Amino acid sequence: MLDYGEMRLLVLSLIAQKPTYGYELIRMIEEKFGGSYAPSPGVIYPTLTWLDEAGYARGVEADGRKNYHITPEGEAFLAASRAALDEILARAATGAAEGRGGRKDIPMPVMRGMENLRTALRLRLRNGGLDTDAEEKIAALLDDAARAIGQV
Repeated sequence: MLDYGEMRLLVLSLIAQKPTYGYELIRMIEEKFGGSYAPSPGVIYPTLTWLDEAGYARGVEADGRKNYHITPEGEAFLAASRAALDEILARAATGAAEGRGGRKDIPMPVMRGMENLRTALRLRLRNGGLDTDAEEKIAALLDDAARAIGQV
């Protein structure tokens, strides 16, 4: 649906409109896409961490949750990325109107599953090297999924 850089821009733009927290961002994005797409917590929370580490947003603890606020650096980044953000928002509007994720040929449930798999793999591979056993298990799971999809 959205690559990681696009998700960063979208989340930052939503935080700029109203300081908020992770699950509220999921709901806001789902609403923006007309219910056709909702990012998983496994996408939103790493995005918030990245924005915080980059200095574009700051998490502030309040009432038992961390609300994120845009920083001056985040505002500058958002302004410099306006054209890309406008394209993302146009795609969201198209996806909401079509009931799909902005890609006419891929049904939304399939797109969501693809994105969840991609995110899970990226996070697992980023968190350090895999031992031989883990490599073989992941490869076997992917091969099994490919075979099962081919039989649908």
